[in-house]
Amino acid sequence: MKITTSQFKRCDVLHITDRVDSSTAPQMNTAIESLLESGRYHIILDLAGVTFMSSAGLRVMINAQKACKQYNRGQVVLAAVPANIYSALDLAGFIPLFSLFPDVTTAVGSF
Repeated sequence: MKITTSQFKRCDVLHITDRVDSSTAPQMNTAIESLLESGRYHIILDLAGVTFMSSAGLRVMINAQKACKQYNRGQVVLAAVPANIYSALDLAGFIPLFSLFPDVTTAVGSF
């Protein structure tokens, strides 16, 4: 798994590629934690390059959403969600918890 970060004026984008599973989810968690520790609470997860996401990855996303929404500081939004990841989110009942956007540009514009 590879994670790159793009910082914008109002939000940060995490570009995630490849598989997110129990062995790589801690990397994703560390990237999100570093943003939260620096006071950045508007986060976009660009999932266009993700081929697989396990429950460990879903758990990281939920924990990040809780941390961002605490005290109404911000939120995590998802961009370019592949069909297989969308169906996993839907099956877990997580679709109402996130705002979903078709691409990163639209997601950045939402902030």
